[in-house]
Amino acid sequence: MANVINGLPIIIIELFDLYKWLIVIYCLMSWLPGAATSKLGVWLGKIVNPFLSIFDRFIPPIFGISFSPIFALIVLEFIERFISGIF
Repeated sequence: MANVINGLPIIIIELFDLYKWLIVIYCLMSWLPGAATSKLGVWLGKIVNPFLSIFDRFIPPIFGISFSPIFALIVLEFIERFISGIF
């Protein structure tokens, strides 16, 4: 039981890292024509857009460029460091 509790922060941190990579891949797919409308793009959109939409409400796009992924990655990094600091 102690091994599971000790390994839980590592699993959570790895999930945060995976989610950050999904955000980066989703953003890179927006540069490729038709990639966002592919099955992978739609699937990533369903996973990533709910979190990114939080930042879209507070940070409007500038010249058509959304900076919400940058702030989302920063927030995820702070949460990840907070979790690793607790454990």
